[in-house]
Amino acid sequence: MRIAVFNTKPYDQSFLEAANASHGFELVFLEAHLSPRTALLAQGCEAVCTFVNDPLPVATLTALHGLGVRLIALRCAGFNQVDLSAAARLGMTVARVPAYSPFAVAEHAVALILTLNRNIHRAYNRVREGNFQLEGLLGFDLHGKTIGVIGTGKIGAIFATIMRGFGTRVLAYDPYPNPDIGVEYVTLEELLGQSDVISLHCPLTPQTQHLMDARHLALLKRGAMLVNTSRGALIDTPAAIEALKSGQIGALALDVYEEEGDLFFENLSNSVIQDDVFSRLLTFPNVLITGHQAFFTREALENIARTTLQNVAAFASGEGELHRVALEQVAPIS
Repeated sequence: MRIAVFNTKPYDQSFLEAANASHGFELVFLEAHLSPRTALLAQGCEAVCTFVNDPLPVATLTALHGLGVRLIALRCAGFNQVDLSAAARLGMTVARVPAYSPFAVAEHAVALILTLNRNIHRAYNRVREGNFQLEGLLGFDLHGKTIGVIGTGKIGAIFATIMRGFGTRVLAYDPYPNPDIGVEYVTLEELLGQSDVISLHCPLTPQTQHLMDARHLALLKRGAMLVNTSRGALIDTPAAIEALKSGQIGALALDVYEEEGDLFFENLSNSVIQDDVFSRLLTFPNVLITGHQAFFTREALENIARTTLQNVAAFASGEGELHRVALEQVAPIS
C-alpha cells in the first residue's frame, strides 16, 4: 500500500521508517500540511497519514476521496480536526493512535506545574546572566495543596496518581468516574472553587469547547494555577487573558493553544508572530508555554509509528486491530 505522510518532520520519518521495516509499505513523506490544495500530492495513494494540526474538513476529504484515498491514518490520539460525518458519507475509514504514551503527557503536565510554580525557567535565565537574586522567584509547597483533575482517562488517571505522590489532595471531575485511582469525584463547580492547581485532561468535543470560559474561570479559587496539556480550545484564551489581568488566574501553563496550527512545530524565530492573542500571552511573567511538546518522548514516537502502521495493515488485510474512529466516540464530559 502507498501512503502519503503529510506534515512530516525528520523525527516522524525516522520512527515511521523503523516501524515500516516489518510492513514494507511505500511511504511518501511530504513536508506540506494537508489542505484541499495539497491533497493532490496524495495522487496514487490509498491512504494518507496526518498529524494533530492537519485539518480534514469536507473539502479536503472530498478531494482525497476523488484521488482514491480510502483511509485516513491519524498519527495522534485527537480526531477533532476531522469531519467524521463527511468521512462516513464518503465511505472513508478514519483510524487513530488511542494511547501512545499517557505517561509522557502526564509527566509533562507535572513538569509545567513545577517549573511555573518555582519559576525555574526565570531562574535559569537569571543565573546565565549572573543574576542570583531570589526576589520574584517565590513558589509554594505542593504538599498539602488541592489538585483538580478534569478528565480521568488514561492520562488524567496517571497525572492524578503522580500528584498523590506529592502529598496533595486530588479532586476529579469526569462523567465516567474511575474507581481505581483513589481520588474524590466532585462537581465541576466544586473542583474549580477548591483547587489550587487545575489540570485539563479531557478530549475536545462540542460540549467541552471553551470549557474554561469566563463563567467557569470566575468560579476558580482566586489565584489558582491552570494547566492545559490536552487541547487548546478547551480554554477561551481571551477570557483567560482577562482572568490573568485581574489575578483570578494566578498562573497559566499551556502546551496547547486554540490557534496553534499556524505556530507550533515550526521555526518562526526570524518571523513576526501575527497572532496578537498569543503574543499577549507571552507578555505575562506568570504564563509558561511549550509548543505541543508533552507527547514528545522516544517511547511515544515509537508507539505512534507502530500503531499507525498497524492500523494501515489491519485496514489493508481486514485482520488485526484497527483503531477506527466512529461518530459515536465523540462523548461529552459535561
